[in-house]
Amino acid sequence: MTTNAPALLVLEDGRTFRGRSYGAPGETFGEAVFSTGMTGYQETLTDPSYHRQVVVQTAPHIGNTGVNDDDPESGRIWVAGYVVRDPARRPSSWRSRRSLDEELAAQGIVGISGIDTRALTRHLRERGAMRVGISTTETDPDALRRRVLDSPEMLGADLAAEVSTVEPYVVNADGERRLTVVALDLGIKTMTPRRMAERGIEVHVLPATATIDDVLSRQPDGLFLSNGPGDPATADHPMRVVQAALERDLPFFGICFGNQVFGRALGFGTYKLGYGHRGINQPVQDRTTGKVEVTAHNHGFAVDAPRDAVTETPYGKAEVSHVCLNDDVVEGLALRGGNGELKGFSVQYHPEAAAGPHDAAYLFDRFADVMSAKKEA
Repeated sequence: MTTNAPALLVLEDGRTFRGRSYGAPGETFGEAVFSTGMTGYQETLTDPSYHRQVVVQTAPHIGNTGVNDDDPESGRIWVAGYVVRDPARRPSSWRSRRSLDEELAAQGIVGISGIDTRALTRHLRERGAMRVGISTTETDPDALRRRVLDSPEMLGADLAAEVSTVEPYVVNADGERRLTVVALDLGIKTMTPRRMAERGIEVHVLPATATIDDVLSRQPDGLFLSNGPGDPATADHPMRVVQAALERDLPFFGICFGNQVFGRALGFGTYKLGYGHRGINQPVQDRTTGKVEVTAHNHGFAVDAPRDAVTETPYGKAEVSHVCLNDDVVEGLALRGGNGELKGFSVQYHPEAAAGPHDAAYLFDRFADVMSAKKEA
């Protein structure tokens, strides 16, 4: 499918790369970010958290296993653009139904191949994530850069409603239903409610605009907030829903964007990371157990909370439960009641990790335990 037509990539600071078209022809803009995973590209492409981002794959050879119909994390590709160095000439997997290039083209995703992705990644590490444009129609870097500078920034972007489900839906528990959870969809991945369903949890997935009354009408045993795109500083509505749930002692679990919203609900701030964490090989320590996990990440923002102090909140005592061992970024929060019982918690990474690793799957068991303890109390 690759047309081999020339393509141009220009960053907002003027750094330019020339390569070949990969996917659909045309022009696209977004925030340039890099992902360090050597596999799992299909899950990355279909993760709603990547909405309005142009993903640079640091692994040089991409597309080897093609695209199948079982692994998507949503109903479409969400990335704004795709950058690879050495695309596979043909897929080689018994599960493959079409090539990655064909899938990108079919969904209108503009990409570029044949560029030095190592040099591009090093540039982003040194200068930080920034806006970028990819074009198969523009040959003048200065002209493309002007359009890049006119494109929206990620800071201040309110995007959750753009990727959320429009209508509520239910994912039934596998076997006997033990518990019921309401999941607020800020950009939820398909595998997340499946992981809960495996534990006997019925999951009611509601739009990002759902109110606390909508949540309570399902008579849930707990509230879950999903991953999602954009700046958490804009997420005032879901933050208020979380606060209302905590006021009612409803057990809470949040991941990624949900962790940032939880942090805001507890009174902490958030900030934009220089280049973020994206990939499936990030080391995180669970400070409650001392265990080190290899985890899947996709976040450009983080919670600003004290690492070694307990913070009094209107809902209980909050503390940092997980930290990234690469840069000490807050990777999780825990909220405890007066007797030390766990009332709510969150992590910055993706424990459902469909493409792996699965070190953090225990967090779904932890959520089930918190809800069961509250239900039996």
